Amino acid sequence: MPGQKLKVLQFICSTGFYGAERWVLALSKHLDKEQFESELAVTLEDNSQDLELVKHFKKLCGTAHEVPMSNPFDLSVVTKLAELIKARNIDVIHTHGYKSDILGILAARKAGIKVVVTPHGFENADDFKLRTFIWLGCQAMRFADKVVPLSPQLCEDVKPYGIKAPKLEYIQNGVDLSEVDEQRQKPFEKDKNIKHIGFVGQMISRKNIFDLLDIFDALQQKHGNLKLSLLGDGEQRQELEQYASKLASNQDIHFLGFRDDRLELLQSFDLFAMTSTLEGIPRCLMEATAMGIPVAAYDIAGIDQLISHGDTGLLAKLGDKQTLQSYWETMLFDQNEASRLADAARAYVNQHYSAQRMANEYAELFERLVD
Repeated sequence: MPGQKLKVLQFICSTGFYGAERWVLALSKHLDKEQFESELAVTLEDNSQDLELVKHFKKLCGTAHEVPMSNPFDLSVVTKLAELIKARNIDVIHTHGYKSDILGILAARKAGIKVVVTPHGFENADDFKLRTFIWLGCQAMRFADKVVPLSPQLCEDVKPYGIKAPKLEYIQNGVDLSEVDEQRQKPFEKDKNIKHIGFVGQMISRKNIFDLLDIFDALQQKHGNLKLSLLGDGEQRQELEQYASKLASNQDIHFLGFRDDRLELLQSFDLFAMTSTLEGIPRCLMEATAMGIPVAAYDIAGIDQLISHGDTGLLAKLGDKQTLQSYWETMLFDQNEASRLADAARAYVNQHYSAQRMANEYAELFERLVD
């Protein structure tokens, strides 16, 4: 109706404060408050107490709801979510993640509203239960009104599940860089005696952090005066810590977990490194480039949307640790080249990955669906 705000419910089964959660915040924060009212629903589970996402959403965006879930496959959430949708007069539900997609699509159909699914990335997991769950999530996408992946590669990845135009649309990813810009303005001086290498993200199999540890260990033994900081948490953290403890460089490897001073630590890096085997378009990489930190990574889909080898960073063939190690050395010890690449990457991400541009395109999509 004219003059009435369109109500969008963001729904995610969250266990932390990672790229998907920050993406939800960026989108909701940048939707026009005169036209849209954003709300958040998260499942309340054993591993999702006191979520940072809920705290930030309430502060920046609007109302947040926690939906109790007695076990990982508690389908009573569908009814609870449908009741919430009706009680809050929600127009569109926007889901993020395999479990969220399944539950959100069922609830949308039960409540009679439109549903948009945004795949953030796929997990190349070995675990049979997880692979089955991922498969079910992909099957559920066929019943969404719109599927809007974060990258061109993810658009290709969903096509084998029968997702194609007009159901399939692409909106280029965006990130809220205002926090990064604020941090860049603060006085900061790097330790000139130590080269600081950093990683930010979930500690899960597709991040392939074992390669990152191996490269650091080889480089530290060759050069010395290096430090590796890993920010984030996840199911592989304990295994990674045990692996790192057996390396010669173990005293210089720091597992920092989730940190409120993430951006300050990011600013202290001399190199941002990734060894992922599978990605969407990583938010952590956007923030690193926006901060002006040089990047070296494996050349995979998603990362190649942000980093062009030799222009905005350095990319090695997936699994080629020796070449990636040489690129680390270039970034760490050739200051002119590192600065050239970092400046170009910062300009590129600011030009092409604006959160406001992304929010405007989603606004048009939501309005079109409801109309």
